[in-house]
Amino acid sequence: MHGQQAPALEAHDPTERRSQPDAQRAAGPGRGFRPDVEGLRAVAVGVVLLYHAGVPLISGGYVGVDVFFVISGFLITGLLVRELERSGRISLTGFYARRARRLLPSTAVVLAAVALLAWLLMSPVERKTVAKDLAAAALYVVNWQQASLAVDYSALGAEASPVQHFWSLAVEEQFYLVWPLLIIAIGWWCTRRGGKAVRPRLAVALGAIAVASFAYSVHLTEQEAGAAYFSTFTRGWELAVGGLVALVPADAWRRLPGRLAGGLALAGLAAIAVAAFGFSDETPFPGSAAALPVLGAAAIIAAGAAAQDTAGAKLLGTAPMRYVGRISYSWYLWHWPAVAFATVKWPGITTAQLSVVVAASWVPAALTHKLVENPVRVSRALAPVGRGLVLGLACTAAGALLGWLTWATVPTMKLADPSQAVGAAALQDSTKVQESASVLSPLPEDADADEGAVYGNGCHAGQRDTEAEGCVYGDKKSDTTVALFGDSHAAQFSPALITIAEERGWRLLVLTKSACTPAKVTIYNRQYERDYTECDDWRASAVERIAAEKADLVLVGNRDDQAAMRGGDKLDGDDNTAALRDGMAATLRELKENGADVTAFADIPYPPQDIPSCVSGATDRLTDCAFPLREGLDYEQVTTEAAKRTGVDVIDLGPELCPDGTCPAVIGNVIVYRAGEHITETYMQTLTGWLDDQLPESVG
Repeated sequence: MHGQQAPALEAHDPTERRSQPDAQRAAGPGRGFRPDVEGLRAVAVGVVLLYHAGVPLISGGYVGVDVFFVISGFLITGLLVRELERSGRISLTGFYARRARRLLPSTAVVLAAVALLAWLLMSPVERKTVAKDLAAAALYVVNWQQASLAVDYSALGAEASPVQHFWSLAVEEQFYLVWPLLIIAIGWWCTRRGGKAVRPRLAVALGAIAVASFAYSVHLTEQEAGAAYFSTFTRGWELAVGGLVALVPADAWRRLPGRLAGGLALAGLAAIAVAAFGFSDETPFPGSAAALPVLGAAAIIAAGAAAQDTAGAKLLGTAPMRYVGRISYSWYLWHWPAVAFATVKWPGITTAQLSVVVAASWVPAALTHKLVENPVRVSRALAPVGRGLVLGLACTAAGALLGWLTWATVPTMKLADPSQAVGAAALQDSTKVQESASVLSPLPEDADADEGAVYGNGCHAGQRDTEAEGCVYGDKKSDTTVALFGDSHAAQFSPALITIAEERGWRLLVLTKSACTPAKVTIYNRQYERDYTECDDWRASAVERIAAEKADLVLVGNRDDQAAMRGGDKLDGDDNTAALRDGMAATLRELKENGADVTAFADIPYPPQDIPSCVSGATDRLTDCAFPLREGLDYEQVTTEAAKRTGVDVIDLGPELCPDGTCPAVIGNVIVYRAGEHITETYMQTLTGWLDDQLPESVG
């Protein structure tokens, strides 16, 4: 699952364009106009656009990000080093002013458009999320925000932020902050050492950065691929590789034989093609796999520095390629909001239709390039350094202000008081779906955090945890021990069970872990994109703990919709169902053999959309947010099936969530679902009496 790619940077500085014919034929690194580099930007943005359009053949189109990073490292390093060699200094303010004029006006225009479209097309809850994203994008920290949220970066629709693609721009802005300082520091050191050459010393520094960053990228991708994808530190080596190409003297590149340069260019194009066509959402990335497109891009740039008359350089330098490369920055900025809003507006949009949307995003891209990007970049009025810096600060402030305004203009509802938020009790009077609400509990924007005490006190284990420490509620000195065991679909029952334990005098041992099935089978971890080995260790620890505690009753809960692993590969279809079912049966048998009575919770219906978000935009038509029970149960009921095979009782919450075969979003002024397919703490508390009736009258 790989997502939004880095923005393309300017392939040349207009002030450095040469008129001599040989400037394009055999330009040194970063010197003069490089039509092949501009065409390479077209390749990079092209595979990104096709990938986000869902074109099946371009399953690895996300590698365009790596090509862009190499280009950026090459261009910026070359510009800065030449300035240092020419004048003996680097003007930080001048550099930042040029970057601000080049990048930030177009960014501000797109952020403004996103804010407007969010207001028109998104629910209040979605707009609040976008508001935070807008601010993070404007301040160039959105990559760290996305990493901290463990974003699924191949998601579409309501799951995907319309500014999620700004993560790569954030990486580049962070690069711009550090790179000049590094070159200045090395230049100062060389001066202190008697005027030693800067390029060799800088090459050593960039080489060290590349090695360290690449090693860290491989390590973090193996451990936590989601965070690795967005991290500045896993991407630094790609920029450093481009910088290393820029540090090789022009004469050295020109000494390459023409055939070797031609072969190098074609090999580079082939490497990018293999990655774009051969990689997929299942490829661990960036990691070591990123070396293919990175080295491919570096090879193309190096070959073009040696000669511009190779087949590869001629292909990249054609007029259509150069045009796409020229507008690639604006097109990149516009294409992803178009995709994100289209999938929000039309959830069932097809690949063909999405391709039309991506193609149509060329219109605002071309207009932005012509009316904003180019005029600002070449404006004499904005040429002074001070004005460029003021422009950059103004654009950044405008983006942050847009985020605040988007947040501030979201309407809020009145929180229902306890007498109004009756929840499941409303079903005693009528099973008709509630059609509207003037008060709610929790409020839609707070629903995802309405999750129960076990989440707030460290009781619910995180994905990294391997020891089942858990915690105890109820009468801690009781002779009757009841264990709640499973993942978050077990933890969601804890609010009601804690109350029941207090009333019945039980000692309630809560052993739950995020995304960790109690079934004895290795599953796929979506966040880490690998075998969830931490779950295997924690599960074994939990079963051992339950046996040691001599639990009288074990209540088992599980998300049935998981992917089992075998030999490092995800299973699917009947093989996956059998592995999950047999693994759950093995766990249930072991718990029974250890002397406990066992009861399983049937997994609950999954809503087809985000319920709090839907409710926030439809309080006067809540029926729009309801869904059929059969649609919510469109997955294999492995827990229920395993319980039947092992003689374990099952508690099915389905009828209390979906009376008469329909699952309302709101029952008795209480929002039912949060965070996808989890029950809110507030609604679960209203089910306490019902759940108490389902449990054995006597335990132990």
